[in-house]
Amino acid sequence: MTPPRPPSPRRRLLAAAGGLLLLAAALALPERAQAQGVLERVRAAGTVRVCVWPDYYGVSLRNPRTQQFVGIDIDLSAEFARDLGLKLQYVDSSFASLIADLEGDRCDVAMFAVGMLPQRMERLRFTRPYLQSDIYGITTRGNRVVQRWEDIDRPGVAVAVQVGTFMEPVMAATLRHARLVRVSPPTTRERELEAGRVDVFMTDYPYSRRLLDNADWATLIAPPRPFHVLPYAYAVKPGDAAWLAEVDGFVERIQRDGRLEAAARRHGLSSIVRLK
Repeated sequence: MTPPRPPSPRRRLLAAAGGLLLLAAALALPERAQAQGVLERVRAAGTVRVCVWPDYYGVSLRNPRTQQFVGIDIDLSAEFARDLGLKLQYVDSSFASLIADLEGDRCDVAMFAVGMLPQRMERLRFTRPYLQSDIYGITTRGNRVVQRWEDIDRPGVAVAVQVGTFMEPVMAATLRHARLVRVSPPTTRERELEAGRVDVFMTDYPYSRRLLDNADWATLIAPPRPFHVLPYAYAVKPGDAAWLAEVDGFVERIQRDGRLEAAARRHGLSSIVRLK
C-alpha cells in the first residue's frame, strides 16, 4: 500500500490560517460582548441595576420596619429608570465597596450621593454634581470635651469616622492633635459616641439630619467657615462614554426641569442642592 502523501506546504499554510481565524473568532466573542455598551445591555435586559447604600438617611435609607427604601436618590433613581423605560433593581453597596461593585458589574450605576474624591475619580467616572456638602461634627448634648468646632482637634479627643466615607481621608490629613478612630460596620459611629469611646464623629449634611431628626441626645457642631465642601454625583465604571453621557444627561435634565429641587425638598436637602 502506498503511504499517504504528506500535505503540501500550501495546504499546511491554509490549514494553519484557518485555525488562526477560528481562534481569532473565539477570542473576539468576549470582546464583542464587552463592546456592547451598558445602555444596550440594560435595554436588552429591561432592567437597570442601581447601587445604593441602604443606611444613608435622606439619600437611600432602607426603613428597618418596612424594608422600603426612602430618600432623594430613591426618588431620582426611579425617575432615571422611568426616563429609560426600564425596570429598577437596587443593589446594596457602601462607600467601602463602591469601586469593587462597579468594576465587578454588580450594578450599572451608583446613585447614592457619591463624593467626588480624587482616589475615586481615578477609578470611576462621575456625572456633573447635583449635591454638595461640608463636613460636620456630631456629639452628645452637654459634652464637656467637644462643645465647638475648635475643640475637635485637641490632645486627648477621639474623633470617629466611618471607613470608606470621604471624611476618613480628610480628617486623617487634617487632625494634628486628636486621635482618629476608624469605624467599620456593623459597629456604628453613634454607638461608639453613646458608649463614650469617642467624643465626636464626623459626617456630612444628609447623615447629620438623621441624628438631629431622631436622637434627642445629639447636637451638631458646624464649622465656622467652609471646611471641606465636596460635590456629590453619580458614578459609573470607566470605558463606556455613551453610558456616562446617558446618566449625565439625566442629571442635567433634573437640574433643569425641577425634579431635583422637588426631591431635595421632600427629603430636607434643599440647602445642599446644586443646580448647575
